[in-house]
Amino acid sequence: MKISVELTFSPLQDNYEEEIIAFIKVLRNSGLTVLENPLSTQVYGDYDQVFGILKDEIKKSFEKIDIGLVYMKIVKTDRHDYERNY
Repeated sequence: MKISVELTFSPLQDNYEEEIIAFIKVLRNSGLTVLENPLSTQVYGDYDQVFGILKDEIKKSFEKIDIGLVYMKIVKTDRHDYERNY
């Protein structure tokens, strides 16, 4: 099953940029389709593959920070090629 996931990773501490950049770089190199904008990162692919990677990488990121949040929206379809018609 294909899914689309929108993520916002927010370490609640000073000097947070390094952890966000590292997290995004791992996603970019994961083989998944990854799109980014200033507010979030979107990940597209097979459910098991996406969640396998996210489970491991979110845990690794949380182990490196004191406190943080991950906001996640999940859609049951691959929307990476969505085009606005307005």
